[in-house]
Amino acid sequence: MSSSPFAPLVRLVNAAVSALAKAPVVGRFVSRGITEITYVGRRTGRTFRTPVGYRRSGDDVLIGVEFPDAKTWWRNFLGDGGPLTLTLDGTDRTGHAVTTRDGQGRVSVRVRLDA
Repeated sequence: MSSSPFAPLVRLVNAAVSALAKAPVVGRFVSRGITEITYVGRRTGRTFRTPVGYRRSGDDVLIGVEFPDAKTWWRNFLGDGGPLTLTLDGTDRTGHAVTTRDGQGRVSVRVRLDA
């Protein structure tokens, strides 16, 4: 995978968003729509963590992928999908994620949380 010239900036922004979501005062507000996911790369076998925006309804979580062609993480969940961990309400929750792309190119990742 080739590295984008924006990769250092993306890493900085991701670190800042993750820190805000964990901050004592503002964290509870930020984490209402942002969570951190942890997953194992399908090709590398490495563990990755990245912040994402999400919407939750019970045990279902929907992650909309903005600018999907500039990102690769969501490809780990194509086809039959795969496991991931989300931090929700300060607790790590596991689930199974599946990526879909609609006719207009929009990408979403649906996660069914484990019991």
